[in-house]
Amino acid sequence: MPVDAISLEVFKNLFASVAEEMGVTLQRASFSPNIRERLDFSCAVFDKEARMVAQAAHIPVHLGSMPASVEYAVKTFQQLNEGDLIVLNDPYRGGTHLPDVTMVSPVFDGDGVAFYVASRAHHADVGGMSPGSLPLSTELYQEGLIIPPVLLRLSGWMNDGVFQMILANTRNPEERMGDIEAQLAAHRVGEMRLRDMLVQHGPPTVHEHAQALMAYSQRMTEAIVASIPDGTYSYVDMLESDGQAEFDIPICATINVSGSAMQVDFAGSAAQVLGNVNAVEAIVRSATWYCVRLLADEDVPVNHGCFAPVSVTTPAGSVVNPYFPAAVSVGNTETGQRVVDVVLGALAAALPDRIPAAGQGTMNNVTVGGWHQGRQFVYYETIGGGHGAGPAGNGLSGRQSHMTNTMNTPTESLEMTYPLRVWRYGLRPGSGGAGQHQGGMGIIREYEFLSEATVTLNMERRVKQPYGLADGEPGQVGVNTLIQNGVSRKVGAKFTTRVQPGDRLIIETPGGGGWGQAAR
Repeated sequence: MPVDAISLEVFKNLFASVAEEMGVTLQRASFSPNIRERLDFSCAVFDKEARMVAQAAHIPVHLGSMPASVEYAVKTFQQLNEGDLIVLNDPYRGGTHLPDVTMVSPVFDGDGVAFYVASRAHHADVGGMSPGSLPLSTELYQEGLIIPPVLLRLSGWMNDGVFQMILANTRNPEERMGDIEAQLAAHRVGEMRLRDMLVQHGPPTVHEHAQALMAYSQRMTEAIVASIPDGTYSYVDMLESDGQAEFDIPICATINVSGSAMQVDFAGSAAQVLGNVNAVEAIVRSATWYCVRLLADEDVPVNHGCFAPVSVTTPAGSVVNPYFPAAVSVGNTETGQRVVDVVLGALAAALPDRIPAAGQGTMNNVTVGGWHQGRQFVYYETIGGGHGAGPAGNGLSGRQSHMTNTMNTPTESLEMTYPLRVWRYGLRPGSGGAGQHQGGMGIIREYEFLSEATVTLNMERRVKQPYGLADGEPGQVGVNTLIQNGVSRKVGAKFTTRVQPGDRLIIETPGGGGWGQAAR
């Protein structure tokens, strides 16, 4: 079948449907609310050279960084058999942070490996020094079980030794078992659908359309870059804490646009820090590519072709490309968000009529773990906030933004699953920045603990406000309040403590920045 506009559209949707059906399977089969309710997972299809062909509309930070994990997995196991499946979570081999467990499995045609399917799911606990595996760490070893590329399934048979090792290093093995089995089920579906496609259309036609789809995305991305005025644009923003101390940690991006090519250089960013906000290079690339995709006027199929026109450079030994074994547990969630703020801040100088003000700039990570009625539990959630306003209108309120695309955990599910009670959950009035267009409002979420537990917070924008643009006002910073024995106190953006039954935690998330000068 020759490639034309109609056949390319058909195959675009065929490839995407494989990833979408994998995601539906993973969600429905999973045990944890984090995967089942919050949808903290991603699925994608790769060609035999480990180039992304299609993805489902899942988590941006996963999908832009997953190609590096697939590449490492394929390089490690160059000879794979039908029924093999690789598992890994190492941030220094293409991962993001240790709770994000990636699986990769091959799909064969008559000539050998034809495609790979991959999934990445955030598991609520993979060990480490605090429940939820997002501790205030100073090295990777404290963050949980490190899984290099290893075969979890061999010719269709489970590698029980690896499986049991993973379960032995988590605080809730029954839930981990269910979520791992759900990922395996998603892979069986993806493998089956790709085999069906190869049989129905023939390998040459399927491969030809995969190549054409990547070339199509590259042309679309080149057109996006070409629409940006040639020039050099820079911006600097700060992280405010590494979990060990509060101090400015600059992230600097310099963007050079020349025709249809873009170079983004993070030289000038801070050296790697002691604490947990270091971000591996795959995260920084992912956040940068995401910003470019935001500029598209129409949907660009996200695949390897999207990445080609945009090169990203990160200095070794920096907070955006640390040396192993630097702590990285929230480089994914917090530094990734700041990279977006910095890249969009730089692009605002080139495209002032298109770029919005800063959103909340954090994922507001909350992890809670302990024992209840003789069983261990671990709760993990990120909380939405305000979107930045833009030239087209006000920012959205109470939503996840940029590098996370997750849902919330419904109160009913949370209270049914964990020894927690939610007293308040709503918008935070007045938190959005003023302007011609108003920044979105943050969220107030108040928990009561019904059992003794360890609580860990990993957040940003508790000191430095999300910026406004075009004379718009910044959004309000977030506020964390802990109430123990009737005494209320403010706690920091990165904080861990033991709580007792009856204690309460109030999270007030940041609002988005305003855009344009407010009417006087």
